[in-house]
Amino acid sequence: MKLVVAPGVTHWPGYLDASAQSELVAALREIARAAPFFVPRMPGTGKPFSVRMTNCGALGWVSDERGYRYQPAHPQTGQPWPAMPPILMQAWRELSGYPHPPEACLVNFYEASARMGLHQDRDEQDFEAPVLSLSLGDTALFRIGGTQRGGRTVSLKLASGDALSFGGAARLAYHGIDRILAGSSALLPQGGRLNLTLRRVTPPPQLP
Repeated sequence: MKLVVAPGVTHWPGYLDASAQSELVAALREIARAAPFFVPRMPGTGKPFSVRMTNCGALGWVSDERGYRYQPAHPQTGQPWPAMPPILMQAWRELSGYPHPPEACLVNFYEASARMGLHQDRDEQDFEAPVLSLSLGDTALFRIGGTQRGGRTVSLKLASGDALSFGGAARLAYHGIDRILAGSSALLPQGGRLNLTLRRVTPPPQLP
């Protein structure tokens, strides 16, 4: 089922079935062994985020006192990010509507108390591609608005297996996570929520 939440914002409830969710969790465990979760920090102040994160793909997003950026290696190990599992590439092909592959997948882990304030995803060079999000574990209360702060917002629940895309007019929309509904899923033994966001970072090669 495909639901258009707002112009440029599309929700696919239950896109990943139970088997696919378990397969993806197993793949993420392998990714985390090679690229351990770390706590990003706010630029300038060094204040820690309430989420822990890692990445997979050619590039990974990091945040620390020096700023927000994409880089090809883990900030602590210095090793390249692991490759994206095939199930993520398949989701991008099926849902993104964009002809070029993603270059980064951010993996955020939310404990029950974690939040993500309203923000824009604007560290990419290519805004033609959408941001594609996949949810695993506990349900999150997600909120998305327009491209200016302070405007009208829409809230929806993102459950385990759900996919959400925002692009086009909504590519630079402010969005965030207001709350995690603890205990709403049994997928992750420790509880909490994993959110994966697939992104294209650089413009595609120009045809001659």
